[in-house]
Amino acid sequence: MRARRAGITTSVSPGPPSTAASAPPIRAVAPRGPTLAATGLGWVLLYAIVAIGPLVVALTADPPPGRGFLEELSVALGFVGLAMMGLQFAAVSRFARVSAPFGLDVVLHFHRQISFVALAFVLAHPAIMAAERSVDLINPVAAHWTARAGQLSVVAVLALIATSVWRRRLGLSYEAWRVLHGVLAVVAVAAALIHVERVGHYVSGPWKQGLWALFSAVFVALLVNTRVVQPVRQLRRPWRVTSVEPERGDAWTLTLEPEGHGGLRFLPGQFAWLRVHRSPFAVREHPFSFSSSAERPERISFTIKAAGDFTSRVGAIPPGTRAYVDGPYGVFSYDRNQGDGFVFVAGGVGITPIMSMLRTLADRGDRRPCLLLYGNADLGGAIFREELEDLRDRLDLRVVHVPESPPEGWEGESGLMDGALLDRHLPERPERRRYFLCGPPPMMAAVRDLLAERGVAPADIEFERFDLI
Repeated sequence: MRARRAGITTSVSPGPPSTAASAPPIRAVAPRGPTLAATGLGWVLLYAIVAIGPLVVALTADPPPGRGFLEELSVALGFVGLAMMGLQFAAVSRFARVSAPFGLDVVLHFHRQISFVALAFVLAHPAIMAAERSVDLINPVAAHWTARAGQLSVVAVLALIATSVWRRRLGLSYEAWRVLHGVLAVVAVAAALIHVERVGHYVSGPWKQGLWALFSAVFVALLVNTRVVQPVRQLRRPWRVTSVEPERGDAWTLTLEPEGHGGLRFLPGQFAWLRVHRSPFAVREHPFSFSSSAERPERISFTIKAAGDFTSRVGAIPPGTRAYVDGPYGVFSYDRNQGDGFVFVAGGVGITPIMSMLRTLADRGDRRPCLLLYGNADLGGAIFREELEDLRDRLDLRVVHVPESPPEGWEGESGLMDGALLDRHLPERPERRRYFLCGPPPMMAAVRDLLAERGVAPADIEFERFDLI
């Protein structure tokens, strides 16, 4: 899955357990639905409180004389924008407790979308002030240093969003973009804090200064956690590449074993961030789904389709290479919400987290009925095709391949997944199954709508996006 993953997969190859597996593995526990819902609501409320907190502080201050309503409104909008900018660091810090109720992909999607809202607040402040007082406030030559600090913050935010939206058009590699993104984010928030402090009208008094000091300290702590604390934890739990095996569809299965620890417990369908050939402090890391069984934490695998940059070089990684894994993340798993049976819909490399689920069901001896609808450009690109056939003997599994361009003499399904195809293969009571979709966004959107038309509740449909970055 890559980047909600951009094509992440993992698979665990059968074999003797690693000698490092003698230590007890970390257990991944799936919280119950109501608990997750309550936790998620709590995080939403906390976000709202922190976002408007600086505004409340500002409202308790005595405004400078001669300020009109619009000027005070611009200050209020600026404070909200600053708080939202600071909260962006929390959104990308990969705190498991924060992402658990929503899924890291949803959190990162929120991070992207809320950036535009924060930008609107940030731009409103200087625009209104310039209209009400003087355009010199936005003139970097004529403005004083207090205003220039605010200008620098606004320019940094604009550059941050522009380089994110048009990264590929600008020719920025993912690694270069990550470095630039981090630098611009730090500059934007730091310059804004300096601007507020130099203005001084709204942060005067010991308790307000203390609150702003706390805000700044939390900002620094989030950076230290992301860039220092989390990498140090990964440094203590290294992995070693044991094999790199070719798969159908121009994909490779990268299998890892732990060095000096008991491996990694994850839920089938989750993903992790992977660094190979790099230290955990390096910016070059990529998200991939586990395609291996969650019952075998001592050997994890990522099945990665060549799509450019790092993914195109996976086949050349030599066994013995050191690697670091940050995870698990994600909520795309039947272990979170059980059902009487499952329907999996995969497109291309979207089979990888679903393969993790199927392998886990097989290792658990779980005989609940499963249907897999697997679409590909052609039958030759169907990753895991042979193993899927073998899994029929270990599972109550029915596999339906749906190639867009079928081979000559093919008598099975072909083309796109439409309503007629679903009607031919879905169980008699489709609303009684749980559905997991992973593949191209247009395919998932179409299938989701078709399932809704057939009485499947939205709560019973889960999907995995491969566009985190």
